[in-house]
Amino acid sequence: MVPVIGSGRLVSLPVVAQNGQPIEDSSEENQGWLVKTAISDQRILQWMLSLHQIGLDVVRTDRYLCFYESDSNQARLWDVLAIYTWLNPDIGYVQGMNDICSPMIILLENEADAFWCFERAMRRLRENFRATTTSMGVQTQLGVLSQIVSTVNPRLHQHLEDLDGGEYLFAIRMLMVLFRREFSFMDALYLWEMMWAMEYNPFMFASYEEPENSHAPELNPKLLKQCGKFERKSVKSGGQTEQHKTLAVFVVASVLETKNKRLLNEAKGLDDVVQILGDIAGNLDAKKACREALRIHEKFLRKVKKQ
Repeated sequence: MVPVIGSGRLVSLPVVAQNGQPIEDSSEENQGWLVKTAISDQRILQWMLSLHQIGLDVVRTDRYLCFYESDSNQARLWDVLAIYTWLNPDIGYVQGMNDICSPMIILLENEADAFWCFERAMRRLRENFRATTTSMGVQTQLGVLSQIVSTVNPRLHQHLEDLDGGEYLFAIRMLMVLFRREFSFMDALYLWEMMWAMEYNPFMFASYEEPENSHAPELNPKLLKQCGKFERKSVKSGGQTEQHKTLAVFVVASVLETKNKRLLNEAKGLDDVVQILGDIAGNLDAKKACREALRIHEKFLRKVKKQ
């Protein structure tokens, strides 16, 4: 359908109109594969409508890295995102997926390997990108974050509530793209590997692939041992096995904790909260954030158990 995929080039201009009619384009970028006739198949149409948005995001991805000075490397990222979008029409393409995919493209030279690595990562993260007119994919995680902060730091939570920030919407980006914007490239990778190793839960993947055959970890001690340290502690202290209750939420809580004094003393409105948190971009230390997140996790579990 789109011969440009795999050619070392990408598309960042619309190729088809909303009504399925071809868009005439004389630019060199689209030469050789322009849509010739109207598209009536809605799945193909929706996919082709997303291709140029993927292209626009690709050229903005990790621009500070010399890796993406190469057009062919940008094209590899575009290829993977375009194919993933075609294979997952229920969720399609959402801005931020490019941030998740980029490390796979950089680390894995083989495009197919990069695709399957991204596909597997998205099994964990895809719900972050699912949204409706009434809810966002990270809504549940934000609710858990609210519960955590209100438990371990009630004063900060009350202050945010007073600023109409009790829903923690300012933390959406951190959770959606898993701190790619808050940490340096290498620190973000460290954080991912640390979190996923500590969380590893075979039941999570079993429930994704075979929802009708999912089992509770407490019913199978042998498989429970395969869970990471963080996951085992969560299960043993109350069955906290849902996919959204991840270490990532506690990392957000740790970020808020590091800015606790500034938030309490300087934040007079939500704009101030956003600005204070915006100042941390690229300046956080992943190891410190992980240590603080685990400390908060321990404190949270102790308090919940007492309650």
